[in-house]
Parts: sequence; structure tokens; C-alpha cells
Amino acid sequence: MRKARFEWDAGKDAKNQRKHEVSFSMAQLAFADPDRVIAEDLAHSETEKRYFCFGKVGQGILTVRFTYRGGVIRIFGAGYWRKGKAIYEHENQIHQ
Repeated sequence: MRKARFEWDAGKDAKNQRKHEVSFSMAQLAFADPDRVIAEDLAHSETEKRYFCFGKVGQGILTVRFTYRGGVIRIFGAGYWRKGKAIYEHENQIHQ
């Protein structure tokens, strides 16, 4: 199995850390959760498809906003948001 590749803008990472206290390097861990949920962000997929990854990191459910370009996951936002936690719990309840 091939390991996923990640990238991000350093300025957006720093801004995200200040605003949401989550680094994009930590956000990568959400993708390692075997129960993660991937959903398309229909509201913001105008010029390219955007996605959410909802995955358990530490004691919480992390929501990661990303695109997939040329085999690389490009992270542009991450945080511990209630809506992401509710989606994660709902989807995992259905599939158990």
C-alpha cells in the first residue's frame, strides 16, 4: 500500500494554528483513523472539488478541509468543530 502524500501552504498553516490551535501536520493524523469519514464539500467545490475528512485525533474528532491534486492531499483548514463530530458519530453509528 502506498503512503499518502500531504502538502499545505505554510502561511495558512500558521494562521490555522493561531485561529483553531491545530497544525496541518497534526491534521494529517485524521486520515489515519480507520473510521474516518470523507465527504465532498458541495458548497465550496466550484473550481475544483473540495472535501472534508472527519477523523479521531487525540480525544476529539478533527475536521480537515482539503483538495486532492495529482495524487497529493492539500490541506487548507482544520479544527475541532461540533458539526464534524456529529457527522463522524452519525456515520460510524450507521456502519456498526
